[in-house]
Amino acid sequence: MSDLQVQIFGTRKSKETRAAERFFKERKVKVHFVDLHERPISKGELTRFVQKYGLNALLDLEGKAYERSNLAYLRTTEDSVIAKVIETPELLKLPLVRGGKVLAVGDDAEKWKEMVGQGSA
Repeated sequence: MSDLQVQIFGTRKSKETRAAERFFKERKVKVHFVDLHERPISKGELTRFVQKYGLNALLDLEGKAYERSNLAYLRTTEDSVIAKVIETPELLKLPLVRGGKVLAVGDDAEKWKEMVGQGSA
């Protein structure tokens, strides 16, 4: 029995978020789900993902929210983009998943398996 826990940041509407939740629950991994509509991601938590992947890798560049935000056309600082992302979680490639020291962005089953593997070692 693993005492691995994962934290999933996402929204209930996101099918990728639901897939991540299902993936971990099927493997009996404790999931701490953070609905970004109820509780925005903290800047510190988001910064962890930004440091690992870079801000652009976290943005859903094909999404409607990104199109509406005009972020592609704005000359802005990383901090102001981060602030916008915190208030508009749809700008992110969801889910953001953290399991131990492993971080995953979007629908990344390979990284999820890595998290599960790390818990049973």
